[in-house]
Amino acid sequence: MTPPEAPLDGNASRRDVPPAASSCLLVLKKRSDFLLAARARKQGVGSMMVQARRRREGESETPNAIRVGFTCSKKVGNAVARNHAKRRMREVARAVLPTLGKPGWDYVLIGRADSTAARPFEDLKSDLRYALKKLHAPAAKRAPNQK
Repeated sequence: MTPPEAPLDGNASRRDVPPAASSCLLVLKKRSDFLLAARARKQGVGSMMVQARRRREGESETPNAIRVGFTCSKKVGNAVARNHAKRRMREVARAVLPTLGKPGWDYVLIGRADSTAARPFEDLKSDLRYALKKLHAPAAKRAPNQK
């Protein structure tokens, strides 16, 4: 009998993201971290809003990690719809942030009603890539209303 290809516990690593790359992502859990990100840079795209904030030195135990948080308001739908949108954003973050995210930064992905759950996955990834490119652009190239 041959062993199964992937463990049955659901913790199988994704084929498109190397295991070492996905280990550098940490999940934001404290409300204060979300509030700090809300006052930082923002970039809206078709399927989500992305907030990005560079952490100060000594603010985190893991200064070189990329931290990411996910949220959806009740405008997205009931709990099932919100969780579905957050699962999709988690997968997009696992695929894109290890390569395009910057160490020492916090990112918050906010789901949008009707579009986060319905948008094709490749479009979600391109939306996040575009948002990161805009957020990390030099200050002169950003719109004047962004911080």
